[in-house]
Amino acid sequence: MILRRKTFEATVPSMAMGDIAFLLLIFIVLLARARDESHLVWQPATGTELVKPANRNASVVIDRQNVTYLNGRAIPVETLAAELESLLGDLPAGGRTVLFKVHKDVIAEFFEPAIEAVSEAGGELHHVLEPASNPASAP
Repeated sequence: MILRRKTFEATVPSMAMGDIAFLLLIFIVLLARARDESHLVWQPATGTELVKPANRNASVVIDRQNVTYLNGRAIPVETLAAELESLLGDLPAGGRTVLFKVHKDVIAEFFEPAIEAVSEAGGELHHVLEPASNPASAP
């Protein structure tokens, strides 16, 4: 008499898949870094013939109290170059855009070290300005 073996079906348990996906989604959302600059108070200078950059990898803001921010987080100017280097990583030329926003009343003593830090990090600086209301009155 020949006995046949029972065949067992191997299946992946799918009951917990929804729970796992939901927990992963929460985990990713909590760890994501948002670039929220809504709390920063700055007023841009004006200019003519303005061009918008195609992409942006980082944002440096100097507000009216001369505080420097990197992607919405207050940072000392001394560590700005190192932080930008880590953010920009090995990106190729043309993809290392750093938006530079300076309050219109900030003096050179505060924004020149930030410009130097962006340069040291290999970033491509794009100064954010506001279009002049009358092109003839722009400096």
